[in-house]
Amino acid sequence: MINIPYNIRFLFILIGFLFFTGCQKSEPETKTDPPVLNDPLQYGTPYKDVPATSDVVMYEINERAFSVAGTFAGILPRMDSIKALGVNVIWLMPIHPIGKIKSVNSPYCIQNFNEVNPEYGNLEDLRKLTDEAHKRKMTVILDWAANHTSWDNPWIQNKAWYTQDANGNIISPAGTNWQDVADLNFDNTDMRKEMIKSMKYWVLQANVDGFRCDAADFVPFAFWKQAIDSLRKIPNRSIIMLAEGARKDHFAAGFDMNFGWDFFNKNKNVFKSNQSAIGYFDTHQSEYAGVPTGVHRLRFTSNHDECAWDDTPLGLFGGKAGSMTAFVLTAYMGGIPLIYNGQEVGCPVKLPFFSKSPINWTTNPDMMQEYKKLMAIRVSNQAVRTGTLENFSTADIAAFRRKAGSNEILVLANVRNSTKTYTIPATFQNTTWKNAMTNGNVSLVANLELKNFEYLILIK
Repeated sequence: MINIPYNIRFLFILIGFLFFTGCQKSEPETKTDPPVLNDPLQYGTPYKDVPATSDVVMYEINERAFSVAGTFAGILPRMDSIKALGVNVIWLMPIHPIGKIKSVNSPYCIQNFNEVNPEYGNLEDLRKLTDEAHKRKMTVILDWAANHTSWDNPWIQNKAWYTQDANGNIISPAGTNWQDVADLNFDNTDMRKEMIKSMKYWVLQANVDGFRCDAADFVPFAFWKQAIDSLRKIPNRSIIMLAEGARKDHFAAGFDMNFGWDFFNKNKNVFKSNQSAIGYFDTHQSEYAGVPTGVHRLRFTSNHDECAWDDTPLGLFGGKAGSMTAFVLTAYMGGIPLIYNGQEVGCPVKLPFFSKSPINWTTNPDMMQEYKKLMAIRVSNQAVRTGTLENFSTADIAAFRRKAGSNEILVLANVRNSTKTYTIPATFQNTTWKNAMTNGNVSLVANLELKNFEYLILIK
């Protein structure tokens, strides 16, 4: 055997390999699907002080009504005023471009889930808004319309992503008159993945803290579970999830809150139809029956739908005084309080959201101060947020006590537009309390007279 040096042998092998491969027939270039893009990098620093659900005070912003400009930038000058209400969660109505086909100019007609409606500004403007909110210890959640898209959304090219009739035509959501939108098919896994990817995009690229999910009852449990699980796996994030719906399986899917429609309707019926105030307690108990510990119902006297299509709180509850008393019951009996932009100044006109109608912020400054006091009491008193609830109501006076440790609060509210006399329960006779709104002392004896829509918040 000839002893060939190692380096010479390696050279022979290399030449042979090159000769062999050069003689092989080349294969045609194969096209492959583009790789799935990774999630974008996190913009900014994830907000660390997301409130516990029981401590949430939420504020809904209708961009088209909030300022004359109707933009994200138009919100910034009033950020301190929002904070002064005790707010720690801002809910922005949908921020996306609006479809043009069959359009009624609804912000819930989403033309592209990954873009900002230029009517409001751009991504940098949204980032500025979330940055300014976080500086003030407030989180920001986006309104997410998962159930459907506009007819000119790019997704419409994927016909299987949409619900179809027997003839294969894409349809609007069944049982609605929402002709401006096309119903999504949640049996399609590709659509679901793309939806979740879009939701994650805004958490990472705009540093938002969660979502208010529109028409959540229309969307299957399995999707919400998949989406919320994915969002909560984003590193170093605390995510707030609110379902616009009443299904109790929302909580099993991972939502922190859903809507307390029954309590809202009870409130309206008591004030407008003279129903008994005793029913508040039963409605509260019913809404919370079977609800897991740590999650809550959102309670409200107004929101964008009610204010646009039904009436303002002033119209629903009998004027300024009635609207304030209705709000006290909403914010103090239980659940999470919502303030819709404009109600804190008693905005007297219904606010559309298909068009612009700027709020006059100089209206009723006295109401603004009253809202601030009410929310300051709620924020500082643990009993209001998590205390046990005892009912002492009569037909005309909503009365309840809440206790948490050494904190105790007693609320007495006349729900009628006339003076009523309340017989003090034996438990409270000959006791002295502090009026939380005035800091004056109140002694309870046998009877108490409450004027039209008058309320008392008494603390020990």
